[in-house]
Amino acid sequence: MPNIKSAKKRVKVAEAKNLRNRMFKSQMKTIIKKYYAAVESGNKAVAAEAYKAAVKKVDQAVGHGILHKNAAAHKKSQFTKKFNEMGA
Repeated sequence: MPNIKSAKKRVKVAEAKNLRNRMFKSQMKTIIKKYYAAVESGNKAVAAEAYKAAVKKVDQAVGHGILHKNAAAHKKSQFTKKFNEMGA
């Protein structure tokens, strides 16, 4: 446990950011699961809405520094591929 006041504050700030990041990651994973479920259901309209939500959340994760931009690009590419295969 830190003794210096600034070090104590850093611990508190780090815990708060950790909690915020965990919450955001959890939301992102839930939205991605909903997207994959929509694709599996076969309903193109629902899948399109879920696709937009998933891509938006992944982009927000990049903006918040939770996800690397290349990892996000990879995920979005996977989403698009799944969505396009659905129509075929």
